[in-house]
Amino acid sequence: MAKTVVAPPTEDNISRAEMLDLYRLMLRVRRLEESVYRKFHEAKIGGYLHRYDGQEALVAGIVPQLQLPQDKILCTYRDHAHALACGTSAREIMAELMGRATGCAGGKGGSMHLIDPDKGFLGGDGIVGGPIPISVGVGYALQYTGSKNICVCYFGDGAMNQGGVHEAFNMVGLFKLPVLYILENNKYAMGTSVQRSTGQLDFVLKAKAHGIAGERIDGMDVLNVRRIAERVIKQIRETGEPYFLDVECYRFFGHGIGDDNTGGQKFYRSEEEVSKWRQRDPISQILRDLKHKGYINDEQIEAIEAEIKAEVEDAIHFAENSLEPPLESLYENVFSE
Repeated sequence: MAKTVVAPPTEDNISRAEMLDLYRLMLRVRRLEESVYRKFHEAKIGGYLHRYDGQEALVAGIVPQLQLPQDKILCTYRDHAHALACGTSAREIMAELMGRATGCAGGKGGSMHLIDPDKGFLGGDGIVGGPIPISVGVGYALQYTGSKNICVCYFGDGAMNQGGVHEAFNMVGLFKLPVLYILENNKYAMGTSVQRSTGQLDFVLKAKAHGIAGERIDGMDVLNVRRIAERVIKQIRETGEPYFLDVECYRFFGHGIGDDNTGGQKFYRSEEEVSKWRQRDPISQILRDLKHKGYINDEQIEAIEAEIKAEVEDAIHFAENSLEPPLESLYENVFSE
């Protein structure tokens, strides 16, 4: 199996301001996800939800380094963090979750189909492995136009067993398209562990079989993700060729809203396992690094918390006071004109 790559600790090119931005972004994602869980149980949000708690470093370490909206992002149905990182406002996300016309998809996409093309975010996809075939078209368009921009495609470990995924990988490897694949390897496809669903656990090897270079990295440390992503993004821009990152991470909650700590976890994840991974909370780690460098104090921590809490509460108020899509909008954005 490919060795997990941890970039060596350095006093590298990240400033205090950039570290604080990483902390703020991850905390915004976490607090938004917590509020979404609460609003769902208040019957304010319909459909389904997939929380991102524990995986924040995968967006914070990568998305801020992109040239949006010229670069493009695709992801799975666990997409709230990606939209937020791309610059979609908490207001637009919350309104979309509540099915309001002010949402980023006009209130008709919901949690699994957030989208904001003007910011380079081409949307979440409700199909397991769904964004990967789409990345072939996006990557080909970027190559065809001669740009130096790239497509970043996020997906989960469950997608690695889908036939269409490997067909798409084959084409990307053949045509050498500028796509960065981020495997959000959180160990479980819904409730099924990777050990129970695949005979070959080395996902990097699978990518290489299709002509796509790659490596396995630690995704619980945002500074590690950032360092490696910086190198890889630069490489793709220079060569125009694809790259695959198997990013080890862990979701602290169940697969979806119907699989929370009081239900599904008992059947396929032990409390000891979850507790062990929680000790590596990416937000706690970046906060510890900020304190170690003397970049933040308790007063500043409280101020950031208050700022983000106010942003989330404002988003909730905005969504709850927005109108639902009018009936005449039913067929808008459904057919091509």
